[in-house]
Amino acid sequence: MPAAQAPRKPLQVMHISRREEQKPLENDGLSSSDQEKGGDSQPDSIIIAKSEAEKTLANAEREKLEANSPSKYSEPEGLEDLEGLTMEDLLGPSKREKIRDTPTFSRNTQQEEISTSANRSVDDFDFDEEAFLAALDENQPIGNTGEIATGSVIGIDSDGVYVDIGGKAPGFMPKNESGLGVITNFKEKFPKGLKVEVLVTREQNADGMVTISCRALELRKSWEKVGEMEKQGQAVKVKINGFNRGGVTCDLEGLRGFIPRSQLEDGQNHESLVGKTICVAFLEVNPDTRKLVLSEKRAVVVARFAELKVGQLIEGKISAIKPYGFFVDLGGVSGLLHHSLVTNGSMRTLREVFDLGDQVKALITELDPGRGRIGLNTALLEGPPGELLIEKEKVMAEADERAKKARSLLDTKDQEQISE
Repeated sequence: MPAAQAPRKPLQVMHISRREEQKPLENDGLSSSDQEKGGDSQPDSIIIAKSEAEKTLANAEREKLEANSPSKYSEPEGLEDLEGLTMEDLLGPSKREKIRDTPTFSRNTQQEEISTSANRSVDDFDFDEEAFLAALDENQPIGNTGEIATGSVIGIDSDGVYVDIGGKAPGFMPKNESGLGVITNFKEKFPKGLKVEVLVTREQNADGMVTISCRALELRKSWEKVGEMEKQGQAVKVKINGFNRGGVTCDLEGLRGFIPRSQLEDGQNHESLVGKTICVAFLEVNPDTRKLVLSEKRAVVVARFAELKVGQLIEGKISAIKPYGFFVDLGGVSGLLHHSLVTNGSMRTLREVFDLGDQVKALITELDPGRGRIGLNTALLEGPPGELLIEKEKVMAEADERAKKARSLLDTKDQEQISE
């Protein structure tokens, strides 16, 4: 039920209250004679007439304003014609078809789909592992530092070569990294389309470009090759290209090698070796510190080792006697005849069998070119145990025939060790 409206003031009361405000003004317009006559009724009628005129004027102005600016609460024109229409009628036929074609999802349907997805395993989804790994490979950054890459030359400028190595940007190889030695004709060395193998020396920058080097890759391969030579105890020939107070320098597989004066056969006149080719062996190979130290004297040992093999009968001179055995000079290299391998009999002292300067024949049972070791054995030449203590000259005279039997024993032992 609507709330009761407050009763309006009577029109006269309103004007009377207004009259009290305007009374001083009206009284000013009256003559003194009128006031003396007690003209109370005449002023009231004048005030009421003026008030009615003001009210009429105010109503006319309000109606004029309402006519020019319609109220916000007024209903829009033609609204009564829209009564009874649905949203589909308002949207039209084309919109109705789209609305009908659009699938609607209820709360129950969504809950069912959520529960179904929760119960599905990984295998139930359309998941292709090969495609996933292929996508990872495509986005894998190409060119980590230290990696070897193969690509094609795609451009040359004054600063270097651009090589396509499969990344989002080509690799750049500076001129000073294009190879070992001096390159006289750069364009002829790297024509477009040439397949090259390079080493990544700096990872990609913001533009995706990596820095590559042929020189660094060749140096890495050279160190690996030289290291393998050292392990095998090889001797190599080098050409001397410089000297200083401590020795001479040379070039080996693109690396700078140094030969100390103490490791030269003619160390007193080492300046004269510049331009000559000598045979050297390895003393130190260290790619981390880039130290390659060689020796001409050791090359003689290496060359001698190349002539020796296990099971071979050799002859030498006793050059030193130690508590643990004899050192035998084999012509540039020394072999050790350990006291446990001299004889199978009971021996009180080493000098009971051999003395300093004696010629001795022995079998080689161990060769280690890397450490320069040669192991010798005379006990294998004996018939009965301790024969060397009694008939040393006979054993030495028959050493060649006895060595053949001993080699067959050594081969049998080697085969047994391999089978084990």
